[in-house]
Amino acid sequence: MNLEGLEMIAVLIVIVLFVKLLEQFGLIEAGLEDSVEDELEMATVRHRPEALELLEAQSKFTKKELQILYRGFKNECPSGVVNEDTFKEIYSQFFPQGDSTTYAHFLFNAFDTDHNGAVSFEDFIKGLSILLRGTVQEKLNWAFNLYDINKDGYITKEEMLDIMKAIYDMMGKCTYPVLKEDAPRQHVETFFQKMDKNKDGVVTIDEFIESCQKDENIMRSMQLFENVI
Repeated sequence: MNLEGLEMIAVLIVIVLFVKLLEQFGLIEAGLEDSVEDELEMATVRHRPEALELLEAQSKFTKKELQILYRGFKNECPSGVVNEDTFKEIYSQFFPQGDSTTYAHFLFNAFDTDHNGAVSFEDFIKGLSILLRGTVQEKLNWAFNLYDINKDGYITKEEMLDIMKAIYDMMGKCTYPVLKEDAPRQHVETFFQKMDKNKDGVVTIDEFIESCQKDENIMRSMQLFENVI
């Protein structure tokens, strides 16, 4: 995998990982014919999810799809929430040859929108709805938020380097030819040459979205993950 290939992964990997997460929960194969037996069996969990109707209005899933997703989520997370350690454990299964700890940390923080140290079913659904069924603009907004580590509205070279190092740690041993030690920094320079239009040393969300939308490979790949379930 060359540097250009890694650049695509930087934008799309969250979607791929969630497809894998759905597979682990057994949700890709699940039919939509399930009964309404768990109209959210809320008495069995410590965290009480929002009403199905509200989640349906806030996401792009149907009520039946939400019931299936909740069943899988509850089976994997009986408490009703996922903490960061569980998140890291899940992703370590996808990349046993690398170290996914740091990337899982960044990804967890992107889903933990209220920063309370836990990802609830609602957090999971809202993020998943964007990644699988959101518009291109919504997906790119979500990706920008992931890379904007300190949430100040800009991506700096330092933030992008942290993300690139995390991706390299997670996937570097699985690439061929093996990427060089300075590959993350080279990627950051390539990223900023393309996206930092006014050369002020930071990338705004407008610059990020405009550059991604002009990349046919990124746009084509994003379409592959629409309507997975």
